[in-house]
Amino acid sequence: MAAERKKVLLIDDDEIQLSIAKLALQGEYDIHTAKSGREAIDYLLLGNVPDLILLDILMPKMDGWATFNRIRAISLLKEVPIIFLTSVTDKVEEKRGLEMGAVDYIRKPYNTSDLLERIRERI
Repeated sequence: MAAERKKVLLIDDDEIQLSIAKLALQGEYDIHTAKSGREAIDYLLLGNVPDLILLDILMPKMDGWATFNRIRAISLLKEVPIIFLTSVTDKVEEKRGLEMGAVDYIRKPYNTSDLLERIRERI
């Protein structure tokens, strides 16, 4: 019997970025997408527990920082690795993300093979 595919939750308000990342990952992972922090939280509160979360920072209403904190407040999700996948390239912001507890911080645009490798390292 084949091993169950790992689940990745991809959170980004940009449809094009969601499509690019989904296309890059769908050969190897089961992908669920959310177009906002709120949509992601609603999905997660239904008891869905992904193996990894890719999270954008720059989103309207609830940015990636707030979304990260909301996810971490859900007890079932405390151990789920979160990677910031963002166009925010500032080193201070990267340090902030890693200090918050993100397992990685990947800048857009990214190399697909690098993204896959960095995900494989985490799940």
